[in-house]
Amino acid sequence: MNDTRKITEGALMTGTYLLLLLIILFTPPFLGPLFLVILPVPYVFYSYRHGWKSGLLMLAVAVIIPLLFAPVLSLFTLISGIGGLFIGGAMFNKRNSYETLAMGSIGFIFSLVSVFVISQVLLGINWSEEIRLTFDDAFDTAQSMMNAFGGGAGPEEELTALQEQMASLPDYLPSVLAMVGIVYAFIAQWLSYKVINRVEGKKFHFPHFRHFNLPISVLWYYFFALIFTFVFAESNNIWYLAAINVFTLAGAFLVLQGFAFIFYYTHVKDKSKALPILAIVGSILFPTILLYLVRILGIIDLGFSLRDRLQTKK
Repeated sequence: MNDTRKITEGALMTGTYLLLLLIILFTPPFLGPLFLVILPVPYVFYSYRHGWKSGLLMLAVAVIIPLLFAPVLSLFTLISGIGGLFIGGAMFNKRNSYETLAMGSIGFIFSLVSVFVISQVLLGINWSEEIRLTFDDAFDTAQSMMNAFGGGAGPEEELTALQEQMASLPDYLPSVLAMVGIVYAFIAQWLSYKVINRVEGKKFHFPHFRHFNLPISVLWYYFFALIFTFVFAESNNIWYLAAINVFTLAGAFLVLQGFAFIFYYTHVKDKSKALPILAIVGSILFPTILLYLVRILGIIDLGFSLRDRLQTKK
């Protein structure tokens, strides 16, 4: 009876996934990303109920079917399926929300890197070169428009400086893939929580963001990576690329730590809830200055345990 139920639910979840995949094919391009974040939910739901081994069988079936008609779609299946299995498997093993997020992030990062390698080896796509060509075309178009409308030397110099900065973007591809994997895992897990809570009456949820706290090791990764970026700055070899990617990723985590402290400070001191909202909006509008300050705040909070000091004073 249990095996029959497992097979029935597996067929239902596989059909749901394939239906979502078809919807993506026939929706406008600007709506596609909205459905992409939903794709892992059937895998999460099934793996949560029956474990990752059963989910792996579902993934195998879901990969084979698109492979017969549109092989490119199998790449989407690998990304959403592997990440969904990691999240659902963690939930099946009673992991807490942050442990589940960590496992899901690993799954999505692994799947993104795998698809990146497969597309380069089997399909011959050089992503670094494609990114450079895309930006070159965009800057050429912008420069042509500026010349047509009589742009001055100032805007052209700014455009050239921006083009030089964007030329190094492929070097940050590993950290970009890692950030995308983490964000994708968070959204997929949040959506899965909503679905499971509605279907099964559970109460899965993320803790309040103000309780987000990184391990102190992230701070050491950040500072060692910062030192290595200066040590290997002239060589531009694999060690330099590794250092700037670790530095970028650790810096992004420290920004989250800084925002979490602002939320915590607002809660402990009974300040207006508009304060953290203004901090986020201001950081989006003026990222060069405010994101740097928020990162410093995250470093101080993590290094000197500011939250413990606030709690002690209260």
